[in-house]
Amino acid sequence: MSPLEPGLYIVATPIGNLGDLSPRAADILSRADVIAVEDSRVTAGLLRHIGAKRPMVPYHDHNAEGVRPGLIARMATEAVALVSDAGTPLISDPGYKLVRDARAAGHAVVTIPGPCAAVAALTLAGLPTDRFLFLGFLPPKEKARADAIAEVAAVRATLVLYESGPRLGACLATLAAVLGDREAAVTREISKRFEEAVTGTLAMLADRYAEAPPKGEIVVVVAPPGEAPPASVEEGDAALAEALTRLPAAKAAGEVAKRLGLDRKALYARALAMKAGGSA
Repeated sequence: MSPLEPGLYIVATPIGNLGDLSPRAADILSRADVIAVEDSRVTAGLLRHIGAKRPMVPYHDHNAEGVRPGLIARMATEAVALVSDAGTPLISDPGYKLVRDARAAGHAVVTIPGPCAAVAALTLAGLPTDRFLFLGFLPPKEKARADAIAEVAAVRATLVLYESGPRLGACLATLAAVLGDREAAVTREISKRFEEAVTGTLAMLADRYAEAPPKGEIVVVVAPPGEAPPASVEEGDAALAEALTRLPAAKAAGEVAKRLGLDRKALYARALAMKAGGSA
């Protein structure tokens, strides 16, 4: 078995079914000089599945600062593989600083793509996939969670986030309160025997899981916001009057038209009338 070239190898591992490990990933893990892992017990099981036994170094949020320099130094002469417990490393897992520092040191960085729970959930949810925003895990406390959701409420993209079973009901309730009753999906146990995707509105899903937290790895997918209702004449006038205190009529009309989705020519005529009447 020939040795790998020195450097960092980012290896995606199965999120459930071990058969999802790609032949290339298995080959890299079998030949790496050392594997940086979140939990050696989890990775040891994967190595047993492919009939390999390699040295492992724990690398996670709690020890990364201390372990990273040693891994970077080893990359000069050794092949260092990076895995998470499941899925693609760096996606809501530690690792980006290791990649950044490896590049800064001039080491080769190679990715071996594969399973990712966020992307797999999108394929199951039946919601728009042309634009999506991954939020990772939301804050556990209600106010912080609501604030984080409010920050992205207007983003015209499908939202994807991870959540634990015990917190799922509360998370869905907060999503419904902040975002309104959007369509959503709760996916769990992806690629495993009891894989499921439960769809409905956020309120329906919040009720379903309020007293019955599910087990397993959970991904929540939320539809983007619907089309906003057109602004009223009064809203247009108010915005135009404010813009005219800063801008000439043409630019004020353009700014308000873009922001509120109103007709620019009509706004320009209104702006001229407001200026002539001395109302702005």
